[in-house]
Amino acid sequence: MVNSSVELDRSFAALAHPVRRGIVERLAGGPATVAVVSGGLGVSKPAISRHLRVLEEAGLLARVIEGRTHRLALRDHALDGATTWLARHRALWERKLDVVDAYLKEQP
Repeated sequence: MVNSSVELDRSFAALAHPVRRGIVERLAGGPATVAVVSGGLGVSKPAISRHLRVLEEAGLLARVIEGRTHRLALRDHALDGATTWLARHRALWERKLDVVDAYLKEQP
């Protein structure tokens, strides 16, 4: 679980790029090789390596090397901190908007 502002910043920064979000989405279905995860993204191998490094440094991705094959997987609970933060802020804004909605319904 993300327990500091720095870790939360890393998670959101890692997810800020569409290629990295695409990689995370592909890995949401289960572990896969680098070739499978990066296929069709239209990004060079060096760029894929940089994106994977960002995800690994943020703690979102685990890599197991088997010979020449690199198998990737999302780390268990890697996004729990970001999810908790988003849920807390969503609840806050929903309460505020409920107050506005109630006020507007009271108006003639």
